[in-house]
Amino acid sequence: MIFSREQLEELEDKHLAPYGMRSRDTKGREYLDKEPRQRTSFQRDRDRVIHTSAFRRLVHKTQVFITFEGDYFRTRLTHTLEVAQVGRTIARALGANEDLIEAICLAHDLGHAAFGHSGESTLNKLMMDHGGFDHNKQSFRIVTELEKRYPDFDGLNLTWEVREGIVKHETDYDISDAATFNPELRGNLEAQIANVADELAYTTHDLDDGLRSGMITPNDLEGLDMWKLLLESVGVKQQGFGDLERHRVIRRMVGLLVSDVVAATSDRIEAAKAKSPLEIQRLDHNVIGYTAEMQKHNRELKTFLFNNLYMHQRVKDMAKNADETLTAIFEAYEKRPDMLPADFQAQISLRGKNRTICDYIAGMTDRFATQEYDRLTGSQV
Repeated sequence: MIFSREQLEELEDKHLAPYGMRSRDTKGREYLDKEPRQRTSFQRDRDRVIHTSAFRRLVHKTQVFITFEGDYFRTRLTHTLEVAQVGRTIARALGANEDLIEAICLAHDLGHAAFGHSGESTLNKLMMDHGGFDHNKQSFRIVTELEKRYPDFDGLNLTWEVREGIVKHETDYDISDAATFNPELRGNLEAQIANVADELAYTTHDLDDGLRSGMITPNDLEGLDMWKLLLESVGVKQQGFGDLERHRVIRRMVGLLVSDVVAATSDRIEAAKAKSPLEIQRLDHNVIGYTAEMQKHNRELKTFLFNNLYMHQRVKDMAKNADETLTAIFEAYEKRPDMLPADFQAQISLRGKNRTICDYIAGMTDRFATQEYDRLTGSQV
């Protein structure tokens, strides 16, 4: 038996909660684009994101640790996959649209530069007089204009809902700018879930990677309510804490946070009496989130990670090297734009020299940026 798109849409309608976004109700695409016979529109968006060059390059882009620090640390790609997994889990429990959430999650970090947030800060500094650089906006530009895969339009021609989810992506480190996507409305439930899935994923896996690296230790975490809760929940003691115990604790942390956010969000939706996606968006508050107690525990842990991992001297040294590398590359292209690849040189008249250089550098992986630095300067960072 082969399920047609129409049948898949009927199944979707039966299984989603009233406030879940139906693919058949999409506001559509910017350009006329015949829908496939055996996929919903949101499935197609997910597939288009996965097959982009920008998605593939995430495998060699930094999350916290530079990719050549070791093969066991998260990269921007593995982070993205973890976000999608968490997002789908929350979506299924709440009756939201898993395909829409997955598409948003897989696309949310496409615009990240090499070397993580350090690379983003460097490009923003270099572009200060030319509109700045923000990875959220760059992700949107990638899916709407920079990817060249189709003869009839630039970008991926994604549905309104996926584009809106990218534009309205918000965490502590991401601020949205939704001026052209109904700024008076909040993101739909799927977009809100993608936001919390991102935050949940990086908090848990950064703790995991920090412990693995030795940059933070179990003793450093003593006194944190979240850490105490996790150790007691798993039945693990700090003495003799090894790899197996770390895996157990991180796994339990993901489970506790997901369960908490599902329960708290369900209560808020019920209290709001929301019966449609639009009713969720018209609320004066986001429905997604933790209970007050878990939010307090989570905030304490995130503050700890900021002070003890993200501000660790080893991470600062990585950031300094990233700044030197990308600045040198940018300045070299500024002086000699003819050294850019021919297809990027052709974009200068359309986008301007600095934005074109920024687009090229933003697409670089850590490895390629380092190689390009060596080629352009003849030295080693």
